[in-house]
Amino acid sequence: MATEMTNGKKVAPEAEHPRKAFGLAAHDNSGVLSPFAFSRRNNRDSDVTIKILYCGICHSDLHSIKNEWKNTIYPIVPGHEIVGEVAEVGSKVEKFKVGDKVGVGCLVGSCRSCAGCTTGFENYCPLPIFTYNSKDPEDGTVTYGGYSDMIVVDQDFVISMPENLPLDKAAPLLCAGITVYAPMKYHGLNTPGKHLGIVGLGGLGHVAVKFGKAFGMKVTVISSSPSKEKEAIERLGADAFLVSSNPEQMKAAVFSMDGIIDTVSASHPVASLLALLKPNGKMIMLGLPEKPMEIPAFSLVFGGKMLAGSCIGGLKDTQEMIDFAGKHNLTADIELISADYVNKAIERLIKADVRYRFVIDIANTLKSNI
Repeated sequence: MATEMTNGKKVAPEAEHPRKAFGLAAHDNSGVLSPFAFSRRNNRDSDVTIKILYCGICHSDLHSIKNEWKNTIYPIVPGHEIVGEVAEVGSKVEKFKVGDKVGVGCLVGSCRSCAGCTTGFENYCPLPIFTYNSKDPEDGTVTYGGYSDMIVVDQDFVISMPENLPLDKAAPLLCAGITVYAPMKYHGLNTPGKHLGIVGLGGLGHVAVKFGKAFGMKVTVISSSPSKEKEAIERLGADAFLVSSNPEQMKAAVFSMDGIIDTVSASHPVASLLALLKPNGKMIMLGLPEKPMEIPAFSLVFGGKMLAGSCIGGLKDTQEMIDFAGKHNLTADIELISADYVNKAIERLIKADVRYRFVIDIANTLKSNI
């Protein structure tokens, strides 16, 4: 999309998006975010206009702003862990009213007619409209995400937030939360008393520990960092901790787990993890390593083990997840930052220097501090 300059700021064409908005955008693969004035569409009959209060920083944002997945459309306004307050509703909106606290996750649209969409799995639609860096087939415009002051979304892709959850700490659940909740639900890894292994203790892993314990499971964290043991057990409530590079510990845990959630995006060996599963156990991949995995057939065949993947979740499951989180007072552990700290936060995210999710205080800092 072409841009023009106004008062020294890059601006998207007003004719395509008639409602003024303001945010942070990357304009090339350096990934540096800078002030960006643009516009949103007018509120349609089924739309909800949301004043954004907080937005989490997901690792996907980092990949996207640097074009590491080779699909970025610049300028890009990232952010898909959005919470805010309803500012306007369309004439056909029945689910929400002005003033409601709401959230928006990774999707703002889908085809509505495929096998995924008609069964509650919009996340597997072949024509998804992602919250940012996606083209809206209705008007051909590119979607902009939550590093901005407002957003307009169809009511079917808006989530109602529980009253008791602090919105800043709940924001990451709209991506990290549903990403771990959905595979637990659909692979039977939410059964009280069963033993769940969680590989990695980052943005996804720490939330997975909390959901696993809320489901009543025995939870073991598997990590390459011995220094995380105290955090996993004493702070997050895990029952046990395995150092994945310790052969004695890994051997002692063979055939002990009903399921494993693997959250690690860096390349890592899988066969040793599959060995931890009981017969007919399941390992669910959530991370996206750059290199193909090496999976010896023996690791699956002997023991009847299963290896599967999972990607975020549908809208019904996302609402179910956030309601479950509200019931159990479950939130992410965050570092709340101002909008002018975002580029520094991205640098720290590259180094994995965050515990465990950065969240931008959009409402209080986006315009005043930049």
